[in-house]
Formats: sequence, structure tokens, C-alpha cells
Amino acid sequence: MSILILAEHHDGTLAGATAHVVAAARQIAQHGGGEIHVLVAGRDVFAIAEAAARLDGVSKVRVADHVAYAHLLAEPTAALLNELAGDYTHLLAAASTTGKNVLPRVAALRDVAQISEIVDVVDADTFKRPIYAGNAIATVQSEDPLKVITVRTTGFDAVGAQQGQGGGAVEAVDFVAHSAQSTFLKEVLAKSDRPELGAARVVISGGRGMGSGENFTLLDGIADKLGAAIGASRAAVDAGFVPNDMQVGQTGKIVAPELYIAVGISGAIQHLAGMKDAKVIVAINKDEEAPIFQVADYGLVADLFEALPELENSL
Repeated sequence: MSILILAEHHDGTLAGATAHVVAAARQIAQHGGGEIHVLVAGRDVFAIAEAAARLDGVSKVRVADHVAYAHLLAEPTAALLNELAGDYTHLLAAASTTGKNVLPRVAALRDVAQISEIVDVVDADTFKRPIYAGNAIATVQSEDPLKVITVRTTGFDAVGAQQGQGGGAVEAVDFVAHSAQSTFLKEVLAKSDRPELGAARVVISGGRGMGSGENFTLLDGIADKLGAAIGASRAAVDAGFVPNDMQVGQTGKIVAPELYIAVGISGAIQHLAGMKDAKVIVAINKDEEAPIFQVADYGLVADLFEALPELENSL
């Protein structure tokens, strides 16, 4: 048994999600042995490969350094994985935009089923994944020769770096996948001095109760003092208060910070699915019957326009 992980990287840095996927791979390897390999595809990615090689449990890093993989477009990346997949029994990636875009294509090319967003490993063939917006957990067993799996990173604690000067071996992959199906034009990135929403230690989110996009500035001071990322419910995004890259929920980002503060959020199932794994949940809402209080560790029934300035001053 052997496992291949597709590494994610941004701006020349290995994404933190990869360390969570390695943790899932280590659980799989415990049930059947075998090595854990990481594939780093891109352009000028040697430093990223070195960082991946230092992750605890990784025995080899395979590097595909070519302009064809410069932006991890789905078609050439899937073709590359398909070329390498014959050497492996498991293929893993984070359940991120990239993983969800690439791995279904590989599953189709290999004519196997995909197992999406696992949160636990039962054995090398059996996994648990949330269904019905996280209200039930399905146990899924696969008999396919290749298991194609996306990993919900909030379900696994990230591995650390290997001790000492060691690390996995690094080897080059010569295969080049040229795809005429897609061409990179440009990317538009949101600039922020705050932590990335999916990896933040503290998240404060606003909902429809914020009333308008301008009122989201009430969260800024608290976020600055706590070093927090700012999120939003789907209702706030649909109302046009904030852009959709701030959305937390089943169809937004799945987060599991140490502290999650929900402000003016009622607690619809769709939103709870994206944040209920937070270690501590604080809710501020003037409706004492709001469902969010059923999952909150601390709840404050108050007008947010009075509570937020008081909270900021107290901090």
C-alpha cells in the first residue's frame, strides 16, 4: 500500500492544508503500512518541495516542475496524477477549491469512485464523511484498487516537521501534460492584512443582523485586537453586505478555529455545518430563541450595536 498526496501551495509557500492531509494519510498507513509520498507540481517549486519533505511521515516528495503546472490548472494536473496513480493505492488532496476541481477528474480518468471530504479513517478501505449538512456521518467502504479521496482538513490535526536534519527524499517527475482544454488568463486575489479565513486561530463572523455592509466595520476593531479573520453567513453574502469569499458554511469555507464569534447570525443548518467544529463558540444575538445558542459555549442576548463597542473597549 502506498499513498500519494497532492500538495497545495500559494505564492511560493506550502499551504497549511497539506499538513492536515498528511495526518489523514498517516492514519490510513497505520492500517496497512506503506509509504506516504507528496506530489508538488508547479513552476520553481524546489523550496516548496523541501518544506513538504520535512512534514512528519512523508518519505518521498515527487516534483513536477514545469510551466504546464504553473497555476495548477485542473486538466494538466489531473493528467499528471493519472500518469502517476498506477503506483499507488490511495490518492489524497485537501477538500479545497483545488482538490475539488482536480480529484474528480482523476477519478473519472481511472474509472473509480471518489470519496469526498472524509473526517475520519476506520481502516485502509473505510472512511467517515459528513452528509446532510453535517447532521449525519456516513461510513463509506471502497473496494476500488485506487481510492481517490478529498480530506476535510478540520477533521485532522496538522502534522509537524520531522525532527533533526532528515526528511523525505526529493525526486523529479519528467512527465509533462500539455492541455489545450484550458488556458490561464489571470487571477484576482483579495488583499488582506488579516489571517486567511480557513486557517485563522480566531474567526469573528457577521450575519444578516449586521444590517448592512458598512456595519461590518464594527467587527474590525475586535478582529484587530484578537488577530482574527472576519467571516460572514450566507444570508449576509446573499444580501450583498460582503463578498462571497468571506462566507462560512456548507457552501462557503469550513473553519475550525480555537474561537468562533458569531454576531447577528441566527444559526441556520447551512452555517453551522461550516463552523460547529470550532473549539469555543460565542454567539451574540438579540433573539434568545436563535438556533445558534444551541451550539454556542457562551451566548449573549443583546443588541449587537451596543454589545460590539463594549466588547472592543473591554478588549
